[in-house]
Amino acid sequence: MARVLVVGAGLTGGACAALLRGAALGRIAVWDKARGAGGRMSTSRSARDAACTADLGAQYITLETERAAPRRSFYEELLSHGILKPLTAPIEGMVVKEGSYNYMAPQGIFSVVKYYLKQSADADVFYEQHVTRISLRDGKWEVSRKMGPPEQFDIVILTMPVPQILQLQGDIVNIINESQKQQLESVSYSSRYALGLFYEAGTQIDVPWAAQYITDNPCIRFISIDNKKRNIESPEIGPSVVVHTTVTFGSEHLDSDPAEVQQLILSHLERIVPSLPKPDSIKCQKWIYSQLSLLKHPFLVVTSGLFFCVICYLSASNCLRAQELQVVGRRRIGSISNRQALG
Repeated sequence: MARVLVVGAGLTGGACAALLRGAALGRIAVWDKARGAGGRMSTSRSARDAACTADLGAQYITLETERAAPRRSFYEELLSHGILKPLTAPIEGMVVKEGSYNYMAPQGIFSVVKYYLKQSADADVFYEQHVTRISLRDGKWEVSRKMGPPEQFDIVILTMPVPQILQLQGDIVNIINESQKQQLESVSYSSRYALGLFYEAGTQIDVPWAAQYITDNPCIRFISIDNKKRNIESPEIGPSVVVHTTVTFGSEHLDSDPAEVQQLILSHLERIVPSLPKPDSIKCQKWIYSQLSLLKHPFLVVTSGLFFCVICYLSASNCLRAQELQVVGRRRIGSISNRQALG
């Protein structure tokens, strides 16, 4: 039975693990360098009240008409289990494409990833596993990490941002040829900060919207009354506010002191929403790889009859399809991409 390693416990990694389990390909392990699952589908809790949460990463999920058919079953499954629900709260400034559908996660956006990891059932999920090197050893992939001994796998699937893939050492450096490396280096990401403001139960935030896109501020691009966006307004649970900065602000302050950045964001927020009460606690999140801003040549690499996958926002279902294709031998599979949150 094959040993399969999925590196990354975000949306693609979680969905991949669930689909691979369904295909009965072997023993599956999921490693992530963070302390928990979610990746950019992140939901944070108040330091003082675990029931008070805020989506600091993705805010909602959009199903576009032109991509609906092959992905509808994913959405239907998540909707049937209550993981997703239609986004009905008022969001000012949101551009809605004709025929598209927006969904929110009432239990927090990370619940989507948790659902898929649960579906992977027998997968061994380990956190704080920072992969540093991938090499070939006796016909298998030997994967090294910062902490712990190296382990060997028959199949390795990488789902982390491309710059982190390019930092890996070992035989992977030689497996990715110069042309492929150039294609990977052409992939770029935008960076931004997110601020989560958590309040005590009973706090009133009196604004007419659940979220708002800001177009005339150099610092702030998006504000969400997060519990209101998710239709959670309970006297027993404190409200939360999420602030996303502009890409320009994120890039300009990428190496700045987080405490200084937090104060800058708060000063701009006060000008936009002067009636906002003082929060009980605050979390500042720096997203170095916030969103994919340029993807020219997404591809997979299959080598030596073993499957080695480089994913540039590739859908988990296409990843599984590529896994099935390995039986015909060594090949490259090109031009498979997916920028949607689900695939």
